Amino acid sequence: MLEVHITDKGAKANLTAWSNSTGNELLKYEEDNNVLKFWIKKKVNRLKKHTLLGNLRRRRDYMSEKKRTTIVLFSGDYDKAMAAYIIANGAAAYDHEVTIFHTFWGLNALRKEEPLTLNKGFLEKMFAKMMPRGADKMGLSKMNFAGMGPKMIKQVMKKHNAMTLPQLIEMAQEQEVKLIACTMTMDLLGLHQEELLNGVEYAGVAAYLAEAGNGNVNLFI
Repeated sequence: MLEVHITDKGAKANLTAWSNSTGNELLKYEEDNNVLKFWIKKKVNRLKKHTLLGNLRRRRDYMSEKKRTTIVLFSGDYDKAMAAYIIANGAAAYDHEVTIFHTFWGLNALRKEEPLTLNKGFLEKMFAKMMPRGADKMGLSKMNFAGMGPKMIKQVMKKHNAMTLPQLIEMAQEQEVKLIACTMTMDLLGLHQEELLNGVEYAGVAAYLAEAGNGNVNLFI
């Protein structure tokens, strides 16, 4: 049994994903003064790898698994985030297990619109002011026109009864799409968990790679 001590906020998701993908077992974890303690045990595979019965069972398990779609949302553009969430909702409607990993500017899609009073340094405050607060404040990748572009496209969307980005995010949560915020990027940009939407999960790149490794569709937007 291995005992691991980590201070990273996303360690639980990362170690859980790592344990599942490497055949280990995460027995338990505790939090003590902002230090996460994990106990990991190597799983014993009672089924020999090359037996016919083992192959048949693995084939049965593979066929019974749901298809999985993973999306990395790197962009902070309204239209690209919309594309990511349209694909995610479509995949969820087809009964896929869907994960959207938000990193760098894609984290803005998860920000709450209301300002919060938090203890931040100078650079963190500057980033917070320069970045859009929430999905509805994000700009377009093309024809932004100093903020006029998003207003125009929202009018067109309203005319055609198309869903807005905040509505697509809400639908994704209703369909149990897993929304993950990259903890490393949150630290770099000075974002706190209190600033992000309820229901968001927090993890690092290891958790995403575990999801992508089992994915049938992997996209980077």
